[in-house]
Amino acid sequence: MKNRKNVLALLLVGCMLAATACGDGGNKSTGTPSTESSAVAENSSEVQSSESEESEAVVAELKSLVNKEYGTDYISLYEQFGEDVTIADVTEDPETGFAYIERDGVQYLLGLDFLSMAMVYNTTVPEGGQWADADAVYANWWKLYIQRWNYLLPEIPLYANEYYDMYNTQIGGVAENPTNPYWGPADALIDWTSSKADNSIIIGNTTDLSGKFRYSNFGGSNPGAADLDIEEMTRGLALVEKTKEGGYTWNSTVVKSHNETENEDGSKTFNIEIFDDLKFSDGSAVTAKNYLVRTMVFSTPVAAQAAGKDHMAGMSLLGFEAFAAYNGTAESGANKELTGLRMTDDYNFSITISPDYLPYFYDVTYAALAADYVPMWLGEADIVDDGNGCYLTDAFYAKEGDKYVMADHILASALNTDQTYPYSGAYVVVSYDDADKSAILEANPNFKGNYEGTVPSIQKVVYRKIVSNTQMEDFKAGNVDVIAGITGGSETDEAITLADGSNGKYAYIHYSRAGYGKLGFRADYGPAQFTEVRQAIAYCMDRAKFAKDFTGGYGGVTDGPYYTGSWMYQAAIDQGMLLDAYATSVDSAIEVLEEGGWIYDKDGNAYTEGVRYKKIPAAEASENDINYKAKDGAYVTTKVGDDYYMPLVLNWYGTTDNPFTDQLITGLMEDANIAAAGMVIQNTIGDFAPMLDELYQAAVYGYYSGTPMYSIFNFATGFTSAVYDYSYNLTIDPSMYDDYSIYYIKDQADAYWLQ
Repeated sequence: MKNRKNVLALLLVGCMLAATACGDGGNKSTGTPSTESSAVAENSSEVQSSESEESEAVVAELKSLVNKEYGTDYISLYEQFGEDVTIADVTEDPETGFAYIERDGVQYLLGLDFLSMAMVYNTTVPEGGQWADADAVYANWWKLYIQRWNYLLPEIPLYANEYYDMYNTQIGGVAENPTNPYWGPADALIDWTSSKADNSIIIGNTTDLSGKFRYSNFGGSNPGAADLDIEEMTRGLALVEKTKEGGYTWNSTVVKSHNETENEDGSKTFNIEIFDDLKFSDGSAVTAKNYLVRTMVFSTPVAAQAAGKDHMAGMSLLGFEAFAAYNGTAESGANKELTGLRMTDDYNFSITISPDYLPYFYDVTYAALAADYVPMWLGEADIVDDGNGCYLTDAFYAKEGDKYVMADHILASALNTDQTYPYSGAYVVVSYDDADKSAILEANPNFKGNYEGTVPSIQKVVYRKIVSNTQMEDFKAGNVDVIAGITGGSETDEAITLADGSNGKYAYIHYSRAGYGKLGFRADYGPAQFTEVRQAIAYCMDRAKFAKDFTGGYGGVTDGPYYTGSWMYQAAIDQGMLLDAYATSVDSAIEVLEEGGWIYDKDGNAYTEGVRYKKIPAAEASENDINYKAKDGAYVTTKVGDDYYMPLVLNWYGTTDNPFTDQLITGLMEDANIAAAGMVIQNTIGDFAPMLDELYQAAVYGYYSGTPMYSIFNFATGFTSAVYDYSYNLTIDPSMYDDYSIYYIKDQADAYWLQ
């Protein structure tokens, strides 16, 4: 059974900045898409229709998880049944697209957590011939996941745009080695050249750098796009690398040999030998330890203390739980040795995956480890293998009182922005200016090459913050050579006109974006925790018009978290994916709100006008529910008798110098449908890093006050890899939920009630 106390950290799902959402809390337990629902094809026979067999099963009740204890009152449905479920066990409601399984005379609705887990872990092909291969099974699970997502609506896609990457033609090789949805400028520039006098390139990005270059995911669950770019340029020599097409391949520049062994206990071992000529930027040798150090360190309570969260990097490894429990003393159940990692010598090592995480659709990515400088994370400590597994020497676990001494070292290393420690990637950071959010990088002379053996030709990379409103002026002035992701009607028109009229001085690459701009929700907080509220907002907005206006006709809108160019989307279409388009209708918004219980005024009387309120019984009210209030304090949760009444007022945080934010003021906050439905939206406009802190409800960047306020945010999701894996990111297990949720959603259908 998959371990529900850990989170898959080896993969970046391609979700560069994912929103959060939570809870079906109080909404109807089932739902039928509206009459505007767009069924793109007839339902596939590969998943049995619920009409094909009459069932006498009792339907499991969906109940609120608030004030209930995981492990005592409930556990996850996947933990209870998931390991033994195949796609052949699933029935699909042809009207709603909901998926069900039946166990012991009870019919269970499958939630987002179950479906996201099954999508990658339950792809074994059942007997019977309906499914040709694992790809077909994966696509079927994917379709069911998207359909459930479309109903719960943990975020609202608002535009899926066309991208234009503009470049100065002093940068060569771009047409021959173009960017694409999976291969951005930070990846592609290794194949480019520069005819500028200083052999440089200036890359602009509208996202702020924060300085988390060594480990962009440190302390959070979603790295900033700019920080991730710097990390990708400076951390390299990975055993398995992303390809230009968005897939994964063994890196023959690094890996001398490798083989895979299926073990009798169901585990799988990757045996790897690396070349002996790999070097860091300072010329020091890269050995086996450099591939193991990050996984080991960020599977310990020491790193958890440093980051303020559990980075469970080795969760899929054999022996992880016992290793992660070790705190320097041999307490019961703890083991200082991580049995899933072994070192034979400096250049030979192995990675053994627990049977709990197999079979896995993307199992090659378990070996996608890159090289880190050992002292950066270990200081004077070391990695040793005495024959039973790798372990960290005692110095790593040293304490002063309750604090691990190494925690400060790890924190400082995670935020290091200079050459205190060498780099393993194509470039090294020479300087970072926190004031203007810019970084200067230079080519690493000791970099052996990427998976194609390519080393950088461009000597200097300047990475700088740009602002959408003035980016073309910066480009024409020579302050930036590459602008990626130009979108929007006027911006795109300006870029095309400039390039076409430049007599070859400027050019562009054009492709459909694998991602979308969105309204994201902190949907375990305030009215946004209720599915009907998120649905009502979607019904109030004219998403098609919003997309057309924002992209200027260079784009459209999606109805779920997908890229229409992906293979699984095309397969799901063929299998009859059923999605609600949430066509604009204030009547539909009012209908779902009334069905969800937003039928009161602040005094508990029947709603007539103004702001709607929802009754929350005391037993189901959280502390945040009780203390909820509008940003200006004009609307607060009131108590009438033993019940609480929450106002339908949502606080939105938008980012500055952002045309997306500007359009949302009229397209969301001031939309007449919002008021007509009985809602109010209040806003704050600020910088990106404080917005992320409000989203996380944690001072990851040092801005969060400690009191939650906002539940709506606008930013974007990008699918930058062919790997589509949200397993564990939709957990209802509190031990993982705060640190690893990408939507902060607890789908009630994912609960198996113990009492």
